[in-house]
Amino acid sequence: MPRAHRFILGDRIYSQSLDLVTALTQATFSRDKSRALETASDRVNSLRILLRLAKDTQLVSFDSYTYATGLLDEIGRMIGGWRKSQ
Repeated sequence: MPRAHRFILGDRIYSQSLDLVTALTQATFSRDKSRALETASDRVNSLRILLRLAKDTQLVSFDSYTYATGLLDEIGRMIGGWRKSQ
């Protein structure tokens, strides 16, 4: 994979991660949490796809991919529980 594409993929993973944190922060402090939680859930799904692409192109090791997706699964479960409690 060309260097420019690797940079773009890493930048997208980074920005989606920041967007996830922003959505979770908005959900924490807003009265209507459903929209922010839906956005957070979308960001988790986007990150899963981007990490899978990074693994498939060998930009991320399998161990790093496994660790990151485990954390994303946990975050996804927490968001799902938070959405059900609303």
